[in-house]
Amino acid sequence: MSDFDTVDAVVPILGEPKLLTPLESRKLDGSRLFVSDEDRVVIEVDAGRLVETVSAGKTVSAFEMAGPRRKIYFDPSKLRCALVTCGGLCPGLNGIIRSVVLELYYGYEVRNIYGIRYGLQGFISEYGHDILELTPDMVGDIIGNGGSFLGSSRGPQDVEAIVDCLERMNVGILFMVGGDGTLMAATKISDVITRRRLKISVVGIPKTIDNDIHMVSRSFGFDTAVGLATQSIRAAHNEARGYPNGIGLIKLMGRHSGFIAATAALAQQDVNFVLVPEVDFDLDGSEGLLAALERRLFDRSHAVIVVAEGAGQKFFDASDRKDPSGNTKLQDIGMFLKERIVRYFDELKISVSLKYIDPSYIIRSLPANANDHVFCSFLGRNAVHAAMAGKTRLLIGHWNNHFVHIPMSASAGRRKQIDPNGRLWQSVLEATGQGSLKNP
Repeated sequence: MSDFDTVDAVVPILGEPKLLTPLESRKLDGSRLFVSDEDRVVIEVDAGRLVETVSAGKTVSAFEMAGPRRKIYFDPSKLRCALVTCGGLCPGLNGIIRSVVLELYYGYEVRNIYGIRYGLQGFISEYGHDILELTPDMVGDIIGNGGSFLGSSRGPQDVEAIVDCLERMNVGILFMVGGDGTLMAATKISDVITRRRLKISVVGIPKTIDNDIHMVSRSFGFDTAVGLATQSIRAAHNEARGYPNGIGLIKLMGRHSGFIAATAALAQQDVNFVLVPEVDFDLDGSEGLLAALERRLFDRSHAVIVVAEGAGQKFFDASDRKDPSGNTKLQDIGMFLKERIVRYFDELKISVSLKYIDPSYIIRSLPANANDHVFCSFLGRNAVHAAMAGKTRLLIGHWNNHFVHIPMSASAGRRKQIDPNGRLWQSVLEATGQGSLKNP
């Protein structure tokens, strides 16, 4: 049985949509493609497993297709919407903000759109953050800038106080842009809304530069991150080749999933060793990283190593330190490797030239590239379509080449990771020739 067979793809709805959408009166080129809840995208695409499911008389799991509905739930003339960005910065945040505002304003004629400053702190009165009234003129040019136009913050806030604020503001739709922690917070906010019997839609737009959100095949900012990471790899390779026994060491983002490190290594195939959280490796011993690096320098006189920030945490004492979002604080694997490599070759009386590059914060805070701009535009518009139809407790995802509605319950609290036996990692091994880096 496939893991996808157990996915609950039912998206809650606040009530029956009865109002004709304003989009109906503004048909493009004489027509507009509306989507119904019966239009669905199968989750499993393996033909054999689909046949097994149908033959067993089971229903094939499928997500609702995202897109505009002919009937909507909210009256645009009376609706108030709020938009908040949470967690770490990521290329494309401003594109999401812009897309949501423009679709609400021009597509659905919603005039009351509020931007919540500095993440969930913006809902809590003690912080004193202002609320912005968002207009097309205000957000028109923000996609050229990195960071978040609304600002962000980490850390949990009082969920009851957040919902109190939504009630006071008479908000009907809350758009939350963030990663796994934000989706967990969105689930808790939705629980309180349900308990209070409020008619507030909560729609998540998944944000993770690491591309590690479960049931989301691609997240915005990842394409930009890979592109910028390849520049760092190219620079490290040039540095390494420029000196006898030159070593380029690059630390990239990836707390629990090494998708950026693996994909960037394939995009710029100058990397000899890729270290990711999903695949264990040894430092010492005949098959460990240090011995393999020594052999590489003997053969080619230079080497390039890419390490994801969450790799190799076994080399440190277990930490119970948490960041404001509740994540375990990672030890700095990049600096650790730098020191260990230098010490190893010093003990062998071998002179090396090691250049260490950590572009993480530069990558996180730069503007998105063209592909991510387009992707963010689709995500933002589809989030608006879903919310206006009364959908709630969902996030907008990309699955099997379609934008879909994913229930928060199917994704929150779970993480997508590289399969060590899958095609991506096997391609990395083929491109680098690094072997397992594990002693027998």
